[in-house]
Amino acid sequence: MCGIAGYLNLNGEETKLKAIVAMTDSIAHRGPDGEGHWLEGNVALGHRRLAIIDLSEAASQPMVSVEHRYVLSYNGELYNYRELRADLEKLGYWFRSDSDTEVVLNSLIEWGTTALNKFNGMFALALWDRKDKTLLIARDRYGIKPLYYCEQGEGFSFGSEQKAIKAHPGYRSSLDKKALLEYFTFQNIFTDRTFEQDIKILPAGHYATLDLKQRKPRLKAIQYWDFAFKEPDYVCDYKEYREELDRLILQAVSRQLVSDVEVGAYLSGGMDSGTLTALAAKHLPYIKTFTCGFDLSSASGMELTYDERIKAEAMSALFKTEHYEMVLKSGDMERCLTRFAYHLEEPRVGQSYPNFYTAQLASKFVKVALSGAGGDELFAGYPWRYYRAAVNRDFEHYIDQYYLFWQRLIPNKEIKKVFSPIWDEVSEVWTRDIFRDVFQNHDLYLERPQDYINHSMYFEAKTFLHGLLLVEDKLSMAHGLETRVPFLDNDLVDFAMNCPVNFKLSNLDEVIRVNENEFGDKQSQYYSKTRDGKKMLRDVMRRYIPSEITDAIKQGFSSPDSSWFKGDSIDFVRRKLCNDQANIYQYLDKRAVNTLLEEHFSGSQNRRLLIWSLLNVEELLTHG
Repeated sequence: MCGIAGYLNLNGEETKLKAIVAMTDSIAHRGPDGEGHWLEGNVALGHRRLAIIDLSEAASQPMVSVEHRYVLSYNGELYNYRELRADLEKLGYWFRSDSDTEVVLNSLIEWGTTALNKFNGMFALALWDRKDKTLLIARDRYGIKPLYYCEQGEGFSFGSEQKAIKAHPGYRSSLDKKALLEYFTFQNIFTDRTFEQDIKILPAGHYATLDLKQRKPRLKAIQYWDFAFKEPDYVCDYKEYREELDRLILQAVSRQLVSDVEVGAYLSGGMDSGTLTALAAKHLPYIKTFTCGFDLSSASGMELTYDERIKAEAMSALFKTEHYEMVLKSGDMERCLTRFAYHLEEPRVGQSYPNFYTAQLASKFVKVALSGAGGDELFAGYPWRYYRAAVNRDFEHYIDQYYLFWQRLIPNKEIKKVFSPIWDEVSEVWTRDIFRDVFQNHDLYLERPQDYINHSMYFEAKTFLHGLLLVEDKLSMAHGLETRVPFLDNDLVDFAMNCPVNFKLSNLDEVIRVNENEFGDKQSQYYSKTRDGKKMLRDVMRRYIPSEITDAIKQGFSSPDSSWFKGDSIDFVRRKLCNDQANIYQYLDKRAVNTLLEEHFSGSQNRRLLIWSLLNVEELLTHG
């Protein structure tokens, strides 16, 4: 696990060592174990190393192929590298190291871009072909590892983080106001935009090539993989599927324990992390586990359930782990905000500063930690979302319903007012079209509610999960910690995408038949029937963790900020956001924003996500 960077002068001018060193220095936190640089003419590749597999110098990067034609800078882990290495050795390849890096290099040499579909793991990479003068950059199927690029002036640059590109002395920064609008609609960015006008993110499951032999070289991106949730076209046996799921989870955890350094695990108190810990503990006795809890002395309502330390401690005792935990208070958000915003670079889904602290805790003891990310997105862990889309008139009606649900920060009716200072510059951006474009051509063969639910899962894997993975990467690597996600094992993902919806949701037919004309509290009736996600996954997990965990209602990893933002932290929020000097008011209308803030302070609305997002953006504009 590492950080990569590179720069190509498209006008043929020689690259400078000082420039590529500045780029890799900016991401030194990703690779505190070593650095390397390779320069030739107008091309420079850089690398920062976090040594996980083969700790020797033989695995250092950038890595040059045996015949000196190819140069690789790679960030990630391949969990099937030993199998691929065996295949390559049969073809006559020999290896100078025991690293997965060299397997990646030789795989790309032998199979070209088709090698990307053979890789089971997480990666972002850059391969320079010295003979053909072409650059290949690529990102893993699911987007676990980020990769940014920039085409500006006569230069092309890329990096694991935006700060690597911005560190190049030739870079010129400019805010992308359309990305700002997109973010404040969805609390996420669905396109390849970033807050930097000229920096884009390479989409998950894509590779791109740049041919310097062309008169005007331009990057050409190609998708090599995509999610495809669908109903099987044959009768499925539930027990057979359940047993196969059990086998695949065991296999995924076993695969992702490969390491030459110690592996630990997050243990939140929930079902997914609990199962991964239980299975990992079978291989690694006394595995170290990490939990983050919250001081709930000033919390209220649902927030009183947010501290899961007791559940995590119980599972730690059951699995005999070496357990560490920390407790966050309201002031911890205030203290970490500047560092947090610097490392995250731009806000994404949710309130994630607790993840920052949990990674910091884990990094004191291990260099690798297992995470339960992906279980919800693959096995329908958010049923209240999918059911909203299960009943509709047609695809466009489905889009309308789902789009309204995903307006997480500022509803459409308020957008123009809030963005009035720059509305003329961003008004041509139709966020509904951005939302719909996620589906591409996936509006075919929609006949049953199950089809629409599969489309909802596709959407969330492409957007929500991608945002979670970006956050996970940035916040763990801020502390030199590698996070692995066993639920995103290739075989397990392929299985989940072809698993019938009725094996994931047990109340589908009942919810579809809800009578809107019945008396009573419709919302309570709705939510009581939509707490059934991950049906088959729960059945499998009952073999490994207590039933009070597997049968619990889905709960995210959240802090009690709704209470803190109108209580303990209200002065901090007002100081940051309720003053005329706040930088956000170059782009947002202060009166409109403050009206929304006062709704939260008074308790009439819960605007915690908006407040968190405003704080993040203000910090970026001030110190970014």
